[in-house]
Amino acid sequence: MTHSLVLPRLIRTGSGSLAQIGEVLALCGVTRPLIVTDPTMVALGYAGRLHDALRSAGRRWGQFGDTEPEPTETSVIAAEEVLHGGCDGLPFDGLVALGGGSAIDTAKALAVLGPHGGRMRDYKVPRMVDEPGLPVIAIPTTAGTGSEATRVTVITDPENDEKMLCMGLGFMPVAAILDPDLTLSLPKRVTADTGIDALTHAIEAYVSRKASPFSDQQALAAMRLIAPNLRRAFQDGEDQEAREALLIGACFGGIAFSNASVALVHGMSRPIGAFFHVPHGLSNAMLLPAVTSWSIPAAPRRYAECARAMGLVGETVADDMANAALLDELRALNDELGVPTPAGFGIQLERWQQLRPLMAEQAIASGSPGNNPRIPTADEIVAIYDEVWE
Repeated sequence: MTHSLVLPRLIRTGSGSLAQIGEVLALCGVTRPLIVTDPTMVALGYAGRLHDALRSAGRRWGQFGDTEPEPTETSVIAAEEVLHGGCDGLPFDGLVALGGGSAIDTAKALAVLGPHGGRMRDYKVPRMVDEPGLPVIAIPTTAGTGSEATRVTVITDPENDEKMLCMGLGFMPVAAILDPDLTLSLPKRVTADTGIDALTHAIEAYVSRKASPFSDQQALAAMRLIAPNLRRAFQDGEDQEAREALLIGACFGGIAFSNASVALVHGMSRPIGAFFHVPHGLSNAMLLPAVTSWSIPAAPRRYAECARAMGLVGETVADDMANAALLDELRALNDELGVPTPAGFGIQLERWQQLRPLMAEQAIASGSPGNNPRIPTADEIVAIYDEVWE
C-alpha cells in the first residue's frame, strides 16, 4: 500500500512567534494578505497585535473580521466579496487566518473560491480539490481543530443545514504560526471542547483504516501531549506549559488525521453541529465514548495502544484491561470537563428522533464512517445516536 503525506511548508512555534508574521509572509511569497478573523479576536486585541507586526514588517493588508462560529456559505460569500475588492487597487495575494477552526476553515474556502469561483457545494467530497489555491498562513488561537495543518475544510450549506466536508491540496495552508500566548485567554468551555476535539483527531487517525506509519507517529505524539495537559489547561488557563503542549498536540493531531482521515465520531458529529448548532468539539465529545466502545471489538490492539500513549496503563497491561481503562478515561473526562448529553444541551427529543435517519445518511455520505475499524450501517448509526441521547 502507498501513502501520500501532506504537510504545511513551514510551521513556526513558540511564545511570541506571532511577531514573526512578516518573515513568514516573505518566505511564502505573500505581499498583500487579507486577514480572516472574527469579532472576538478583534475585541481581545489579537487582531491589533497582528496589525502591529504587519506594520513593523512594512506590509499592507485588508481584513474580514466577521467570521462566524461553525461557518456557513453565507459568511464565506461575504468574505469573498472583501477578497475580490483587493488592496490599494491590487488583488490580495494571500490569506492570514487568525482565530479558531472557523476562521481557518473560512480562509481555506476563500483560498479555493477566490481563484476558481463556484459554490462550496461544488467542492465537497467525494471531489478532491487539488487545484492550487491562494496561500494561507494559519494562526490558531485554540488548541483543537488542527486545521492549520490539514487539507480539510468544513462549511455548512444554509439551504439544507448540511456540513459540507471539502478536501484536497488546495485547502492545505502553506504555513502555520503556533503561538501559545494566543490561547491563554480561552474560556474553560472552549478549552474543553477543542481539547477533546484534538484528542478525537488523534484517536481516530490511529485507528483509521487509512492509517500509515507516518500518521501513527503523529497521532501517538498528539495523545502523549494532550492527555496529561488537557485537565491542567482546563483548571488553570494561564498554565503556559500546558497550553503550549495542547497547541502542539492539536497540530500533531491535525497532521495525523489529514493524512489518515477521521472516522465514525466525526461522521456522526457533523450533522449534530449542522442541525442543532452544537460546537464541533462538543458534539465530538458527546459521541467519543459510545463510538469508541462500539468500535473496540474491531481493533482492540489499536485502541489499547491509545490507552498506553495517553499514559492510562503501562506497556505490559493486557489489551482488554487497557481498553477498559480507555473507556473509563473518556467517560471521566466528559464528566470532569462538563460535557453535556444532547438532552442536557437542550435538544428536543422529538426533533432528535425525527432527524436521526437523515443524520445517519449524511454521516455515511461524508465517507468518514468508512474509515472506522468497524464500519456501521445506517441503522447502527441511529442506534448509537439513541445511546448518546441521555
